[in-house]
Amino acid sequence: MAALFLTPMAVLVGGLVLVPIARSIVTSTTERHGQESVFVGLDNYLHLVGDDQFHTGVVNSFVFTAYAEIFKVVLGLAAALLLHHRRRGRAVLAGLLLVPWVVPTVVTAFSWRALLDPIFGSVNNLLTATGIGPLLVDLHLVDSWPAGWLSDPSLAMPSVILVNVWKGVPFFTVCFLAGLKAIPADLYEAATIDGASAWQRFANVTLPGLRHVITVTVTLSSIWTFNNFDLVWLLTQGGPGDVTAPYVLVAYSKAILQLQYGAGAAVTLVMLPVIGGLVFVLVRLLRQDSGAKLPRVRRTALRIGTRARKALPWVITAVVTGLLIWASPDIFWKAAVVLGVILLIAAAVGRVVSTLQSRGGRRASSTVSSLGSWVALAGLLFFVLGPLYWISVTAFKSEGQVVMRTDDLWPTPWTTEQFTALFANQPFGRWYLNTLLVSAASTAVALVCAALAGYALARLRFRGAQGFTVTVLLTYVMPGALLFIPLYQMLIGVRLTDSLWSLVVTYPTFTLPFATWLLVGYFSSIPVELEEAALVDGCTRLQAFGRVVLPLARPGLLAVALFTLTNAWNEFLFAFVFITKDEYKTLPVGMQSMIAGDVVPQGQLAAASLLVSIPVVIMYALGQRFLTEGLTAGAVKG
Repeated sequence: MAALFLTPMAVLVGGLVLVPIARSIVTSTTERHGQESVFVGLDNYLHLVGDDQFHTGVVNSFVFTAYAEIFKVVLGLAAALLLHHRRRGRAVLAGLLLVPWVVPTVVTAFSWRALLDPIFGSVNNLLTATGIGPLLVDLHLVDSWPAGWLSDPSLAMPSVILVNVWKGVPFFTVCFLAGLKAIPADLYEAATIDGASAWQRFANVTLPGLRHVITVTVTLSSIWTFNNFDLVWLLTQGGPGDVTAPYVLVAYSKAILQLQYGAGAAVTLVMLPVIGGLVFVLVRLLRQDSGAKLPRVRRTALRIGTRARKALPWVITAVVTGLLIWASPDIFWKAAVVLGVILLIAAAVGRVVSTLQSRGGRRASSTVSSLGSWVALAGLLFFVLGPLYWISVTAFKSEGQVVMRTDDLWPTPWTTEQFTALFANQPFGRWYLNTLLVSAASTAVALVCAALAGYALARLRFRGAQGFTVTVLLTYVMPGALLFIPLYQMLIGVRLTDSLWSLVVTYPTFTLPFATWLLVGYFSSIPVELEEAALVDGCTRLQAFGRVVLPLARPGLLAVALFTLTNAWNEFLFAFVFITKDEYKTLPVGMQSMIAGDVVPQGQLAAASLLVSIPVVIMYALGQRFLTEGLTAGAVKG
């Protein structure tokens, strides 16, 4: 029975993940000469030692990930604390903050490219009007004004980091908010009775309570950020020069542009241990043994071990800080200034609120706290929703308003000129249909295979279950950068490139593992007594699965469908590599092809971004209601 349920999953994971990895290892030992590949052993790896492009890509990936994660943790935690203390409107605010994470990456990239444009961008205009722009020059944060955020070598990487932070903060906020809800209120009450200040409660109650959530969130986000390709490519294509090119772009350049598959495969495989080490170190932080579980050791050894565990975060912080100073001294002090300003403002606001609360009564203190919270939330919402608002209004401007920068914040009059031009000048309808077909087909495949495999791993007891589960988790964190080269070779071999089937076949590599992982938890939460009752009544295992388990797992199935459909809808790397003909392009790749050199049709891209984002936002808005239904609890009560 386990073999029956697991076979579809095993075939897809084996054929689309494990076999490509093995093939990538073999490919990395070859070099292409004409139409043939010649075995060269470890030469491709040895050449990387003196490859300046590879060295730059590795440093860029590390710098990009480190700075982005630091700011996402700080801003995400601040936003979560603000929302956690609100009693009204918390769900609505959390939904609004989640929008940047939901919208496709191509929309994120094009909206920020337009905002950061040195001549037509609203960021430079706003900073000039407020007098902040010249002040940035005086503080040596920028070299000249107006600033070329994506074209200046000293500003390109900080700008890309800013956009990644903007897109990633909502994910951190939602995760931290869930973690804050799980911290018992009794701990805060006890700390308050003991005389702990707000900072002491935060340091000794909140942070320890969020340790597991922070570790898991940073782990997943670091892997995604370290292997990011689409956002960097859509913003800067690795330029100017190679100052923003991550290692994934180096692998793409070698394998796809230069047709040196061995060299490109070597780049991705060299970085795989780095990703594995990142996962290992962060997961190890979760395993802090309690005193009751420690074996009997001498007091001296126990003290040394305790001190070492306490000192480990500081050691890691010092090492990462030293590496950041060495790798990017210009970015480091700019980031330190920005982060310092954020922390100083937060500390000053907290001090003022605390002083006013101590001097005023309960009503006054409540009013001050509420006012400060609303001001902070307003600033956060402005940062999060500002680019999306700009995209929305730009889509309804005339071409003259877009070019002349008139009626920047409110079109006068509103027009659908950009939508008409979009469908007239581009095969946008065809791209939309392609994306819809590929997303629906890959979601259906992932849903069926994940439901069968998730049920087997949650309910059936068989030899090798733990190993299969570990394999699923490993394939989930496996970066697409490691797979796109061998998958591209495989698709060429079976002549599936420039075909929608190439995407339908390969998209389960990143949708199926997550879907299985999610459904294992949902199936495990369903009371086993319901299935046992069905089996006693004469149902077979398949009948119990279809008639009892699947109906109760509808929230889980909906969540899987929602996530897989969104990921397939937004996917860029595979579609960018596997598809070159216009009639087979999906929306992200098609929108990217609308830019011809320095000619950027901002109005048409804004209209396209709006049409691409609307289905995803609607799906999440409708899906939230079903995700919170207590179907299992209702069945048990019945």
